[in-house]
Amino acid sequence: MNTKSSVTLPPAELKLVLSLQARLKARTKVEVVRRGLRLLQEVTDRESLREGYRRASKATGACLSAELKELDPLVADALDKP
Repeated sequence: MNTKSSVTLPPAELKLVLSLQARLKARTKVEVVRRGLRLLQEVTDRESLREGYRRASKATGACLSAELKELDPLVADALDKP
């Protein structure tokens, strides 16, 4: 179901939309806006994923460091054996 909407843009932004419409070979100004919105959503979703990976990495970093320190003596033991 389509819903009608109207957006008034300042002249500089309208010029940008028209320029992008020509460069993208978009049929309408609405198509330019839709593509821009989709791109913004994708970028936002990717940034959200990156932040999730950052938090997970931080959360496991300290634990991993402790585990590796615990295993260090075992590695040294194995190297000493022929």
